[in-house]
Amino acid sequence: MAEIRPFAAYRPAPGMESRIAALPYDVYNREEAAREVQKNPESFLAIDRAETGLGPEVDTYAPQVYERADRLLRERIAAGHFIKESAPCFYLYQQTLFGKSQTGIVACASIDDYCDNVIKKHENTRSDKEQDRIRHVDICNMQTGPIFLAYRSNDALRKVISQTKQETPVYDFVSEDGVGHRVWVIADNERIKQIQESFHKISSIYIADGHHRCASAVKVGLMRRESHPNYTGDEEFNFFLSVLFPDEELRIMDYNRVVKDLNGFTPAEFLDKAGENFLVEKKGQATCRPERKGTFGMYLEGEWYLLTAKENILTDDPVEGLDVSLLQRHLLEPALGIQDPKTDKRIDFVGGIRGLEELERRVKTDMKVAFSMYPTSIEELFAVADAGKLMPPKSTWFEPKLRSGLFLHDLEIR
Repeated sequence: MAEIRPFAAYRPAPGMESRIAALPYDVYNREEAAREVQKNPESFLAIDRAETGLGPEVDTYAPQVYERADRLLRERIAAGHFIKESAPCFYLYQQTLFGKSQTGIVACASIDDYCDNVIKKHENTRSDKEQDRIRHVDICNMQTGPIFLAYRSNDALRKVISQTKQETPVYDFVSEDGVGHRVWVIADNERIKQIQESFHKISSIYIADGHHRCASAVKVGLMRRESHPNYTGDEEFNFFLSVLFPDEELRIMDYNRVVKDLNGFTPAEFLDKAGENFLVEKKGQATCRPERKGTFGMYLEGEWYLLTAKENILTDDPVEGLDVSLLQRHLLEPALGIQDPKTDKRIDFVGGIRGLEELERRVKTDMKVAFSMYPTSIEELFAVADAGKLMPPKSTWFEPKLRSGLFLHDLEIR
């Protein structure tokens, strides 16, 4: 059963929230992050990516980068940019994009639940990417980037969320990208108890986004246990910052593919190859967005095509039956020679938030063919995780992204 507990967050002082809130550190490269911080020096990105305040000669992962992050964080707390809650609370965090809202419970989840697979994964993590956030969390002694978790919705939690949203939020702002953000504090002991008891009845929680941040937070907790062998399990380092969303509200967008060449085939030959495992229907110049599972848009030589998977390649396997797997196994790999999409430089991935026009632009500039995908469903994600399997790379694109800096979890004991 899941152990979810309240915490006393550091959060922006009233009026500072829109200036502090920042997109996750890993959506930017170094140059992009530096431009964002230059544009808004109070952005939490200045702390999450502290190399933005150092010269280009300083390596992104140099010790002084993490030391600067810690110093900036302490200076801004001392300057009153953040306040600390007087007692442990839960929080509600609502995001609204394109008229659709998702509301998550901000809480701390248990590193033991992660290790015992109560909190389930669907991606592998890379140790080099983990090390960066391990050092950041360890040196700052603070978890600053929340993990995006999902759960199967239930009436008890739905009721608490609805009651809380009738109250006045402590934050209510729209970020530059058009996403609305609202935050409520849940300090009422009865509601806190209801939330904890409701999660205690839930057998599985799922990482939707943030596998590397989650693994890093857990490893810092395990490191602290080693250095504090008499730990009780109640210390803050045994828990990590999370936002838990009900499955019924989550929006997964398409994660599309573009490929640099046709692997030696002419366009006509490639269309014939595609026809071996897919029904190919020419659609002309109007963009082709798949409307159901098992269908794909393809943009080639200025024309759109609709590809429909033939019955013989369909499967009920939770991984092999994913649309991203069908395309990879039965077209990208055998025809285009994309053996490993994680490492092959001939393939790139385009988040659905950019629109299908971005696929056309890429084909007209640096790519040869593009594929628009039908979004992976949250039910498919749950099925893969429940089976103890892993999704292929770039299977899901969650939007909107959680903001960093709105909630900070102090580990207290170094």
